[in-house]
Amino acid sequence: MYSPQPFAEPRLDVLHDLIRSHPLGTFVVIQDGELCANHMPFLIDPGGGELGTLRAHVARSNPVWRELGGTAGALAIFQGPQSYITPSWYPSKHADGKAVPTWNYAVAHAYGAPRAIEDRAWLLEHVTQLTRVQEAHQALPWRVSDAPQAYLEHMIGQIVGLEMPIAKLQGKWKVSQNRNRADRLGVAAGLEAQATDRSRAMAALVMERAGSP
Repeated sequence: MYSPQPFAEPRLDVLHDLIRSHPLGTFVVIQDGELCANHMPFLIDPGGGELGTLRAHVARSNPVWRELGGTAGALAIFQGPQSYITPSWYPSKHADGKAVPTWNYAVAHAYGAPRAIEDRAWLLEHVTQLTRVQEAHQALPWRVSDAPQAYLEHMIGQIVGLEMPIAKLQGKWKVSQNRNRADRLGVAAGLEAQATDRSRAMAALVMERAGSP
């Protein structure tokens, strides 16, 4: 991933937090000599190795898991907040006109050698944990144990687990760090004025770095 120094985000806790808050990853491998991408929710285990371990599952009918043992590696991409940035928000634009539009975003790229897991106990624990995390904010959280046992056994048989110790983890936070402080504050104000969840999330990232010269 191309990441100029001002945009590089190396902090492990920050990258893990992005994965937790935006768990739907794009999982990319080489399959039959071609790039193959699948989309699935991941869990991050920060204690699983130096950089953490990713866990997910796919449908057993999805052929991606059958070739993982022989693949050279895989890439999981996690997309955080993102937003279009108009130059109209820059005070400098109104002074000299030297500005163009851009796009702000935060992403994490995790690389590793994944393996497929068919162990039913592992799969049950995985979906139980995944459900617990995703149901935590529901008024009436659904639990795996709410499903009839025979039905649950059948559904567990229809999936295969994926586990990938992270060998390399890259982060890129393109959040107006290349602009001066006044322009950053202008971007944050413009995003806040849009009053959407997405724009507010990006405004918060911009403001984290708005205090430096």
